[in-house]
Amino acid sequence: MDNRQNIIAMMGLGAAIVALGATLVSTEMFHSGRPEKMGYVVEGVEETGEGGPAAAPVAIASLLPTADAAKGAEVFKKCASCHTVTQGGANGVGPNLYATLGEEIGHGKAGFAFSDALAGKGGKWDFESMNAWLTSPKAFAPGTKMSFAGLSKPEDRANLLVYLNAQGSNIPLPAAPEGEAAANATAPANAAAPAAK
Repeated sequence: MDNRQNIIAMMGLGAAIVALGATLVSTEMFHSGRPEKMGYVVEGVEETGEGGPAAAPVAIASLLPTADAAKGAEVFKKCASCHTVTQGGANGVGPNLYATLGEEIGHGKAGFAFSDALAGKGGKWDFESMNAWLTSPKAFAPGTKMSFAGLSKPEDRANLLVYLNAQGSNIPLPAAPEGEAAANATAPANAAAPAAK
């Protein structure tokens, strides 16, 4: 019996030595650190976002003349869980947004406690500042209590701005930038032209 127990013990010790040796050899052969650049390069695809060329931002003033308040009402449905937009409407999780454009940022809504980040922002809600807010509330006013991530599509923001403006603010739309106004004026005419055969 002693021989059998010695053989089993030696086999166990031998297996442990082999496992330890394999571990040491494999750590030398294979590097397990984090790569300097994550991901793989795909030929023929341009990088966008971080590290790549960013798309030129669209001036909101160039989209407002063709924006649709009815489509803005549809976009507002994303906001309706926290905001109301009726005259004299109650504040909810967020303030009532009736006649917001033209008001001082972070003030002007009786009974609503704005975050210090927004109350200290200064200025008035105009189309540019509201566009920046709707793009990313956290980037516009770091530390804001608003948890909404923002609207990524400029067309959605333009439609929502026209809708909000029609809800008691009615401030004049800003003039579109000259170069973009001319491009927007010719775009519909070009799109309607029949294709040459």
